[in-house]
Order: sequence, then structure tokens, then C-alpha cells
Amino acid sequence: MAPFLSSSLPLLLLSFLPLLSLSFSTVDQPYKTYIIRIDSQSKPSIFPTHYNWYTTEFTSTPQILHTYDTVFHGFSAILTPDRAATLSQHPSVLAVIEDQRKQLHTTRSPQFLGLRNQRGLWSDSNYGSDVIIGVLDTGIWPERRSFSDVNLGPVPGRWKGICEVGERFTARNCNKKLIGARFFIKGHEAVGGAMGPISPINDTLEFKSPRDADGHGTHTASTAAGRHAFRASMEGFAAGIAKGVAPKARLAVYKVCWKNAGCFDSDILAAFDAAVKDGVDVISISIGGGNGISAPYYLDPIAIGAYGAASRGVFVSSSAGNDGPNFMSVTNLAPWIVTVGAGTIDRSFPAVVVLGNGKKLSGVSLYAGLPLSGKMYPLVYPGKSGVLAASLCMENSLDPKMVRGKIVVCDRGSSPRVAKGLVVKKAGGVGMILANGVSNGEGLVGDAHLIPACALGSDEGDAVKAYVSSTSNPVATIAFKGTVIGIKPAPVVASFSGRGPNGISPEILKPDLIAPGVNILAAWTDAAGPTGLESDPRKTEFNILSGTSMACPHVSGAAALLKSAHPHWSPAAIRSAMMTTANTFNNLNQPMTDEATGKVSSPYDLGAGHLNLDRAMDPGLVYDITNNDYVNFLCGIGYGPRVIQVITRSPVRCPVKKPLPENFNYPSLAALFSSSAKGASSKTFIRTVTNVGQPNAVYRFTIQAPKGVTVIVKPRKLVFTEAVKKRSFIVTITANTRNLIMGDSGAVFGSISWSDGKHVVRSPIVVAQIDPL
Repeated sequence: MAPFLSSSLPLLLLSFLPLLSLSFSTVDQPYKTYIIRIDSQSKPSIFPTHYNWYTTEFTSTPQILHTYDTVFHGFSAILTPDRAATLSQHPSVLAVIEDQRKQLHTTRSPQFLGLRNQRGLWSDSNYGSDVIIGVLDTGIWPERRSFSDVNLGPVPGRWKGICEVGERFTARNCNKKLIGARFFIKGHEAVGGAMGPISPINDTLEFKSPRDADGHGTHTASTAAGRHAFRASMEGFAAGIAKGVAPKARLAVYKVCWKNAGCFDSDILAAFDAAVKDGVDVISISIGGGNGISAPYYLDPIAIGAYGAASRGVFVSSSAGNDGPNFMSVTNLAPWIVTVGAGTIDRSFPAVVVLGNGKKLSGVSLYAGLPLSGKMYPLVYPGKSGVLAASLCMENSLDPKMVRGKIVVCDRGSSPRVAKGLVVKKAGGVGMILANGVSNGEGLVGDAHLIPACALGSDEGDAVKAYVSSTSNPVATIAFKGTVIGIKPAPVVASFSGRGPNGISPEILKPDLIAPGVNILAAWTDAAGPTGLESDPRKTEFNILSGTSMACPHVSGAAALLKSAHPHWSPAAIRSAMMTTANTFNNLNQPMTDEATGKVSSPYDLGAGHLNLDRAMDPGLVYDITNNDYVNFLCGIGYGPRVIQVITRSPVRCPVKKPLPENFNYPSLAALFSSSAKGASSKTFIRTVTNVGQPNAVYRFTIQAPKGVTVIVKPRKLVFTEAVKKRSFIVTITANTRNLIMGDSGAVFGSISWSDGKHVVRSPIVVAQIDPL
């Protein structure tokens, strides 16, 4: 059902009688959960509290799930669609949003970001010891070594949070590292009947507490801020010292996602509200929508909650989604959120498929069981039958007579990769070759399979299938090569990483940047095996996962280090430091490439580039953004004051002269030209930079103009002194889009860089063609 947005202006209430009289006797309509955005200033003085007003004026107490008063004003409640529609017409209601299910966007990586022991940002920030990272995820397994508080100082005095007790979780599970833990389940419980099967809350499948039954939250929390853990590995893979990006940062965990059930907006918004009230400095949320579909900012509770946090100085990082390499698949698009895509690191877990004709095909695997020892086995591809389910190795799709004792070729898609291996095992197969389709290209992800298995790229997968079709008795084996480091090229943009352009505001480049998100080793729960399958009995202290979910906490930890080193920097300044210093070249000193295609990646793939913390610590200049700047941007894209108030919480006024989105002080520039324009067109951008380096500095620009585009910058230099910290400049971009060769992306790309001889402050330029409305 479409969300409601109230069009009426806030008015003094004319009646204090309850608007809704709820009961559960309605037969015609199912009850659903809705988030109600209230104009808090409309509360009549007769009511002592907002909660009293909500329960008297709008609904009854049993139907209210959460009340919100920090990042958002309002409540969530169980209503019928008709009641929700009626409520949306109330003069004090700004919006009624139906609760939606979001999904999780499911060592060596700190060194790959440029961090070294006792040097640079780790040393200067004391490893982030005074910073608090709030993680919204599946909870935490607190006993892991990654969450030890040995040699940590006192909990920061500003902390106001709690350690919420529940199933197998007591106050003793928190310490000076894990300083707070909460769980939010009311939205999850309210929709259980309407949304289908949800994991039972018990001590084997799920815990009604902050304890993590899934593993995802433990992994992301330790990626951001895990302590040094020696002799770490996942069944021998990636052996070494595991550590998070900010090893001494404090963690506050907010469990909003439940095993096999996703994460509901009403619970996520409640967690944002609590986290900001508790006193976190950074929020890490590896959660979002799927299929590259994003709601407008005023109907997206993650965007709304994130604005409430960012407007109070809290840095919010979120995952870009795993629907790449599809065009416009990036999610979490609000300009106050740092949106993080995923790249590879210089470590891999190779495996080789050897065919009976002698051909060797390279892939990856985290299989750690008994090897095949070079023995050749019969090879079968169930997809030859033309049955789609069999080609995908879906549950109950394989004929045991066909696959028993054989290695089975399974196509990737429609079901979890590890689940396909289990299907093969149940049918009597001895191994699996997992073949990418065209949509996945050559992007490979390692999995801890239950049987000998190897993932192959699309080309190699086609080669296997061609061999099966051309041979009467095809055979194969799989050899596993363990862990290999020093892989080149790296980083490479992960094929699954969400891609631009921004589907809501193409004026804002998304993703903002990429960070390590492929084959990341981090702590894991004891409640699930490394595959996450119920039938996987294995226990492991660490697990290796891939996804933009893994990239996001790298940026969260990085933000903690930067916040510790520069306490007065705003969230926008921290983002700017990361973006303008990001790498666009790999470890071969060549432009980064796209794993899916092998071609050079563009800002639609990697944003400003790959996170480089060594340089981010001292960026020279930053593009700062105020709350008023965000309001002006929203006015500029056509939002009215009442709609904006849904996001900002406080009433706003738009300027008489409509602001231009091009002048929003973002660290990137996107020039959008109409496809119907005749001849050359120009766009002008105004940007303001703040000097955070040496007080007396002179910066000069360098332009890499997109092919066929003219870029003019004024003035030619920016002079800073002790007294002058800010300078503005104008960029004019001129193009005839009919003459541009834009390729599949529909855009051409370049950059502008400012340098004082020491710092290089780089911003990507995107020139794109859009169709008129």
C-alpha cells in the first residue's frame, strides 16, 4: 500500500476526542504496522506528555509499539489501512508510513586501508578509544575476543545508554568495550502473522535479547571496532591477527534484525532514536532495501533517522546494497548518509577446477573439509534438462539417480550459494561447481561450503557447460589452494556492489566511496555455522563474509578514528576528508577496474574512490555542510516545507528564490543536461572549501575534463590565511550532450583537484543526459 502524506497544514486541534477507536474485531482488513509522523508543536497544553497525547488523541495504548522523540517525532502503531488513511487527514499528522521489511546487505583489511601499528591515524587517534560506534544489526556475541575490554580506559562520561537484559544476555555481558546493548522487536512481532514465517524466539534459533543468533551483527561490529585477536582464522583460511578498523573504539549494539525475518522500519527508527539519545558518535547500519528500489527521503525511515542523527553531529554510514552490477542499483541515497560500496582486497582463496580434457579453470572457495585429492569424478549439469529449478539446484530439484557420486554444476541465483551445495549433498553429489551467470559476470565470492565446491566466473562456467555438452563421459576434480595474499590488481570494484546513478537525486553522486567488502574475516556467533544454514553444525570464532555490509563498518571505524583525531569535525567534514582523498588507482598503479566487466570503473561504480585513511587524516580542505544547507537542498529538489518537516523534525521555510541543487556543497559535481537540449548547454556550480591544514596555504586547481566537455574554474587559486579559513569557487561545465559518447552508463566522467603541493583534494565530475519530464 502506498504511504500517506498529509497535505493539510498544522492546525490547533479542534477536538480532544480519540480519532480512532481500535479493536481487533475487523474482519475485512488485516492489521498492519504504520509509522506516524506528528507535528510535535501541535500538542495541546492539556496533555502533559506527547505519549499521553498520542494515546488519547490518535490511538489506544495497546496498539502503540514505539514512540519517537529524538531523531523523529511520532509513534508506530498497529492499524487497519482504512484507519491509517483516516489518520493521515488529521491536521497534526505530517505523514503515515507503512512499516516495511529491510534486509541485511550480506585480518588484513585495516592494513589495506593504509593503517599501520603505532603510525599515522591509529597512533594519532589512540585507536579511536574515546569514540562510541552504534551498530544497528542482528546483535552481538559478546564473549568473542574481539570485544575484550582489557587495558581500555573508563567508559566515556557522556554515555547515557544501557545494557538491556534478555535471553542469555545479562548486564555482565557489557564491559568497557561493549558499553551498551539494546534490542528492538515490537515491529518484528507485530507483523509476524501478516509477513509470513518468522524464526521462533527461543534459545536455539533466536534470542529475545541483544545476543546474535545470525552472526551478521557480530561480524560488522568487530569489523568496525574489534580488538586485536591473535591466531584468528576461519577453519585455517586468512590466518593471522584479526582486528577492526578502530580497535579501541567503544561499541553500542542495537539489535533490529532478526534471524530469517529481516529488519522492520519501525524498529530501525526506534534504534536511531535510542542511539542518538544514548550518545553515540557514529552509527553503522548495513541494512537497506533490495533491487535498487529506494523511497523518497520523506518516506524512508532510514533516511529520516539518519538525518536526525547527522543533524546532531552523529556520522552515519550505510551499505550501498548488493544488487550490482545493475545500473542504478545503489540504495541508501540520502545526502546526509555516507553510502559505501564494496571492493576487493589483496587476499584471495583460490580453487581450481580441472576438467577431463586437461583444462584448468580458476575460481574461489572456502571449503575446509576433506579434499578430493586429485581424483576425477563424473561431471553433470542438471540444466541440460531445460528445467530451471534443476539448473539452479533448488530444493528437491535434483534427481539422486542423476547426481549421486558426481560433481554437479549449479547456476548461481535464486537461492543462497551455500544452500545449493546442501541440495547437491542431500541428493548424493560429491562436489559442486557454482557457475556465475551473465549478470554476475566474473565477480567471485568465497563460501565455507559443506561439500567440496568452487565458484567460477561466467566465462569459466560457460566453459564447463560446453565441456559437459561436448563429451560423452565428462569428468572433473577440484583443487583447493588455501589463502593467497599479494593479489594484483586490488582493489577491484566488487561485481555485487550497488551502482549509480542516484535514483532519487541524480545531482548527488552515489555511492560516495568504496571500502573492503569481499572475503572479510571478522568475529562470528556461536549460534550458527559459517554457512548460516540450520544444518551446518560447525562452530567458528571467526567467519569470512562478503557484501557491502562488510564495507560499511570499515567506513564506520574510519569515521571513529577521524572523529577522535579531529573532535570538532562535522559528519560532512569527515565524509569530505574520506571522499577527496580516496584512491582511484589499484596496487598496479593503474585505474581501478570493475570485477563484473574487467573494464575501468567509473564514479557510478566507486564514487570518489577507495577509502584511504592515511590521506583522510590530513585532507587539506573539506567541503562542509550545515543543517540549513540540507534544508535548502531539499527545497531545491522540490520538497515543500511540510514535507521537509517530516525529515527535519522542526518546521522549516524555503527561500523565496528556489535554491539550485547544483550549489549544494557536496564533494562531487554532477551536471545533468536535458536530452532535448539543442546545442551546447552550461551548468554552474558554487562550492566552498574550509582549510583544515596549514593556516597559510595557496591551492591551485587541475582539471581532468570529461571527454567532449569544457570545464572552467574561477578563481585560478584559493589563498588561505590565519584569518581566512573558507574560500568559494565557481565551476562552469559546458557540453553538447548530442555530441558526447556516453556509453552504457549514459554519462562521461572527469575530476577537479585542488593542490597546495602537499595535499590533493579531488572531486569527481559526472556529466549525464536526462530525459525531460
